[in-house]
Amino acid sequence: PSRIGPPAVNHQSSSRAKSDSPVLAHALSKSRIPAGLDFYRGAMGQSLIWRTPTAAGLQMADSASEIVVQTERPELEANLSVTSTDAAAARFVEAGGALIAPPFDIPIGRCAVMKDPWGNRLVMLDHSRGRLRTNRSR
Repeated sequence: PSRIGPPAVNHQSSSRAKSDSPVLAHALSKSRIPAGLDFYRGAMGQSLIWRTPTAAGLQMADSASEIVVQTERPELEANLSVTSTDAAAARFVEAGGALIAPPFDIPIGRCAVMKDPWGNRLVMLDHSRGRLRTNRSR
């Protein structure tokens, strides 16, 4: 199974968003992250909330959700922010879903990759170690 999530970076907790809010991850090729930031931050007015060498998160207007432009995986994926990845993954499997990658550690907490009964891929993650932060001027 492939690992999901940004590489290890210095991170701190933020009061920005409540856990258990959906996060949409949108994949762009490596040379397109600046263009993605120009579009979502510039044209759409979303605020940059974190950035790593291979990904950036932007706050969606009037929502606790964020959109992520990243270069680590080619597919578009839905990420669900949960209070506990381990508990959410167990409940998902009990309900009839399947594990693609069981819960594992990521810089912000825990993550699991799931498949629903119809074959849709979902990523569940928690922020038990805090949220990534970045210099907002970048």
